[in-house]
Amino acid sequence: MKTLIIAELSAGKELRNSTLAAISFAATAAQLAGGSYDILVLGSEPQQAAETLAKFGAHEVLVSADPSFEHPLAEVFAPTVSEVGKEYQLLVATASSFGKDLMPRVAARLDAAYAGDCAAVTSASDQLVYKRPMFAGNAFGDCTLSTPIQVATVRQSEVEAAKETDSQSPIRQVAKSPDSPAAQRVEFVALDAVKSERPELTDARVIVSGGRALKDKFFDVLEPLADQLGAALGASRAAVDAGYCPGDFQVGQTGKIVAPELYFAVGISGAIQHIAGMKGSKVIVAINKDPDAPIFQLSDYGLVADLFDAVPELVSALKAG
Repeated sequence: MKTLIIAELSAGKELRNSTLAAISFAATAAQLAGGSYDILVLGSEPQQAAETLAKFGAHEVLVSADPSFEHPLAEVFAPTVSEVGKEYQLLVATASSFGKDLMPRVAARLDAAYAGDCAAVTSASDQLVYKRPMFAGNAFGDCTLSTPIQVATVRQSEVEAAKETDSQSPIRQVAKSPDSPAAQRVEFVALDAVKSERPELTDARVIVSGGRALKDKFFDVLEPLADQLGAALGASRAAVDAGYCPGDFQVGQTGKIVAPELYFAVGISGAIQHIAGMKGSKVIVAINKDPDAPIFQLSDYGLVADLFDAVPELVSALKAG
């Protein structure tokens, strides 16, 4: 079995860490089914990213450079990905906004079956079996695909990131495919994103998230704690809907799926929608004045206290060392 991983770049040149989950997933699939995996890198300036990816055990790193690949428009990427993908039996990307947008289009162009948001891959009866979360992550189902080419996206929070190897993969240039009619009907207008010096939410080792209880004190209370921990800032859907923080902060089933080493849930009750997005965190710390809040059933450490008193005290303790 030949597997192709589609790398994800930022601004057409910087490798996103989410790609490492797809590499790990593909390496497991290749080990189970036999064969090797290649990595496809599309970008406006992808060479540096390709050189980095050459250290992750791929048989080959394929690179296509074109100004149109600067922004992740699925309609623009799909023709080249599907053309290159014709030579493979499995195509894999991370289940980020980029992967979820691109890979169903690629599957349709290749007449391939699609398994989205996979948490793991195993094998049975000489077939790959994809484990997928259902019911907001409260259950998992196994599925198999029967088409000659299969397409899958990988939930980053469920798969450990790949590590560099001692090998150095060869890098080969591939041509950009002609634009499809769909690509000719779309254009990149703008990216409305919150610019911050903090870590990217989906890549952060530590996340401090706040709920609606913080109200207009959201940043006043959470930023000092995040600064002390070098953490990213997250939020519940209720806090985002109330306008206390940007939509980019939302963690949950309809937001970002995260799995940091340490997750602080401050003033978050623990609704199913939110838990679905952070239950994979290694250590969960909850601060809530309601002793019956559902978040305490999930947390490793819980503090029943008024967050407006507890968080500043915690920050003072951290500063004191």
